[in-house]
Amino acid sequence: MHNQVIQSFERVLHNLWFIKDIFELIVGAVFYFFEAFVRLFIPHCKKDVEGEIVLVTGAANGIGKLIAKELGHHGATLVLWDINSDALDKTAKELKQVLDVRVYAYTCDCSRRSEVYKVAELVKREVGDVSILVNNAGVVTGKHTFVEAPDNLVDRTLRVNVAAHFWTYKAFLPAMLQRNHGHLVCVACHGGLFAMNGLADYCASKSAAVSFAESVAMELLVLKKEGIKTTIVCPYLINTKMFRGCQTKRPSFLPILDQRYVAKQIVDAILQEKMYLLLPSSLHFLMALKSLMPAKLGIIFVNFIGGMDLMDHFRGVPVPTINYKKPQCQPTDSVSDPQTTLIYYN
Repeated sequence: MHNQVIQSFERVLHNLWFIKDIFELIVGAVFYFFEAFVRLFIPHCKKDVEGEIVLVTGAANGIGKLIAKELGHHGATLVLWDINSDALDKTAKELKQVLDVRVYAYTCDCSRRSEVYKVAELVKREVGDVSILVNNAGVVTGKHTFVEAPDNLVDRTLRVNVAAHFWTYKAFLPAMLQRNHGHLVCVACHGGLFAMNGLADYCASKSAAVSFAESVAMELLVLKKEGIKTTIVCPYLINTKMFRGCQTKRPSFLPILDQRYVAKQIVDAILQEKMYLLLPSSLHFLMALKSLMPAKLGIIFVNFIGGMDLMDHFRGVPVPTINYKKPQCQPTDSVSDPQTTLIYYN
C-alpha cells in the first residue's frame, strides 16, 4: 500500500513537471516570435566595441581584411592573423594609415594547433585578452571531384575550415569565460547548410564549423555565460579570389555577393549580437524548403538554382605557401605542406 501511494505521487509529480515544461515552451514560443516580429521594425541597439580587442583570422585579404577595417572604424583594437606574411604586412600598414586604432599583425598557420596556441600566447602578452574572435580563414580545394582531390588538400581544408576553430576557441575562450564577456564569430558559408557538387570536403568542413559554433553557444547558455555572444555567418558566394569564376544560374534569387556589402552586414550582425546571419535572405526560404521537400525533388531544385554546375568555371587564384614565414614562437608539430600545393584563400 505504501509503495502504491509513492508510485502514484511520483506519477502526479511527473505529470506536473511535464505540464510545466509545456507551459514554458508555449510562453517562450509566443515571446520570441513576438520579439522577432518587433525586431523587423525596431533593430537591436548596437553595442559599443571601442577598445575591444578583435582578432580576425584570414585577415590579409578579402572578407577578413574588410571585416577588420569595419571594426576598426568602430574603434576596436585589431589583431590580424594570416599565413601570407607579405599580404598581411601590406594590409596592416594600410589599416594603420586609414584607422586611428592599434593594429597588430601576426603570421600564423591556423591549421597547426601548436602554432595557434603559441601565437595566441604572444598576442596575450603583447596586446591583451581577445574579446571578439572572428574565425574567417578558409580554403577551398576546387577543380577536383572528391576522389580526384589530393589527400593533402582535403586534409588542409578540414584543418583550416574546422580544426582551426577548435584551437582558437581553446586559446581565447577561457579569458572570455572568466570575465563573462566576449563574442565568437564563425564565418562559414551556405555550403554549411546545403550540399554543392564538387565541394564535398568544403561543404563538410563548413557544416562542421556551423555545428561546432552552435554547440559551443549551447554550452555557454548552460554555463549561464550570457555575456558571451555567438554569431554564425552563412553567406552565398562572394566576389573574392576564393570562388573566382563561379557562376550562379539564378542571380535574381541567389546573386554573387559583393564583399564590401557582406563585410558590413557581418559587422552589423556582430554589433546587434545576432546569432545567425544568412546572406542573401532567400537562404532562409531555402532552409524552410529543405526540411519540407522530398529528397528527389530537392535534387531537382538544387539543379534549378545552379548547385550542380556551380564550380564548372571555377578559377580561384592559388596562394603558394612559399610566402609563409614562421612566427617568433616556433611550432613543434611536424606536419609539413609542400610549397607547390595550390590552396585557394578567401
